[in-house]
Amino acid sequence: MKGLALYVHLPWCVRKCPYCDFNSHQLKSARPDRAYLDALIRDFDAELPLVAGRRIDTVFFGGGTPSLFDPDDFARLLRTMRQRIEFAADAEITLEANPGTVERGRFAGYRDAGINRVSLGAQTFSAPALDRLGRIHTSDDTHRAVEELRSAGIANFNLDLMYALPEQTLEAAIFDVETACALAPAHISYYQLTLEPGTVFHARPPPLPDDEAAWRIQCECQALLSAAGYRQYEVSAYARDGFQCRHNLNYWLFGDYLGLGAGAHGKLSLELPDRILRTAKPKQPRDFQQRVAESNVGIGERNFIAAADLAFEFMLNALRLNEGFSKQCFESRTGLESEVFSVIMQESADRGLIDTTVVDGVVVGWKPTDLGRRFLNDLQSRFLE
Repeated sequence: MKGLALYVHLPWCVRKCPYCDFNSHQLKSARPDRAYLDALIRDFDAELPLVAGRRIDTVFFGGGTPSLFDPDDFARLLRTMRQRIEFAADAEITLEANPGTVERGRFAGYRDAGINRVSLGAQTFSAPALDRLGRIHTSDDTHRAVEELRSAGIANFNLDLMYALPEQTLEAAIFDVETACALAPAHISYYQLTLEPGTVFHARPPPLPDDEAAWRIQCECQALLSAAGYRQYEVSAYARDGFQCRHNLNYWLFGDYLGLGAGAHGKLSLELPDRILRTAKPKQPRDFQQRVAESNVGIGERNFIAAADLAFEFMLNALRLNEGFSKQCFESRTGLESEVFSVIMQESADRGLIDTTVVDGVVVGWKPTDLGRRFLNDLQSRFLE
């Protein structure tokens, strides 16, 4: 049975962070609208014909701040979904959580609801930096949340960390990474703060470390992560052995995923090679709920990827992986022969951007070199040709 990932978007936050360009909306009441759960179930039912006979291997509740919803809400969603489609026995089910929105004992409730992986948005352990980033939690909140996770028996958790923060020094960045490693998460997401269009920081840029300083922070902190047992397997993802995020690996290797909720995106293979469908739901929660209520079929934008764009669409994510990808994976998930990019691969190899994996004299895969990862945008853009 062919596996499938499920992404569920819960779009509310207590406060919108000035750097955030995700589809999130500030909460205007004490708690999120419970009617949104009904809309998610209706959205799921409308999409079921597209995934008949599939199996859910991973689920990711993202946001926004999903931990604003109660454990009972997730228990209801997962119970309803399991009644309609098969779940893998070892399905990875992730919940994003803000350390400042999780009440004592709540992680045990999430565990009982079926959550077995949590991603905590720590971002930094510096009080001034948290304030500058508009975060509502403190460093103590993150430490307490980790204790709560361990008490609940959820050992598989991720800490989100950002670097190159406003006026951040190398010493401050090292402190963040050392503090995160001391908490011993299974996974650390470590990524550079960028100024995204449409955000407060983009309109009023704060003073950030220059490129040279940001590169030094990245190199020094990557070495610390490696020494602490966190292996980099993707541009911004580091994990202990066996704890790579399966949900995100599915994205990066051009796997299929069903997107539910306001602003959620999906990608489904119907008939290869020219029947790979991308979906996008309405971004505004009220609009999403209204349109779902009025329709018995899937709502939002629905477009098939042109065959000419498939190689680039695949490479956009697969080249982010340190181990790259196999020839078999590319061909099975795009319906294309790998010869379509042989010239580009050879040129990229000649420039030191790509390594070729060869077994018994036969090419079986490709992966970016250290240089290729450093100049990843340039490498990816070659496949637009």
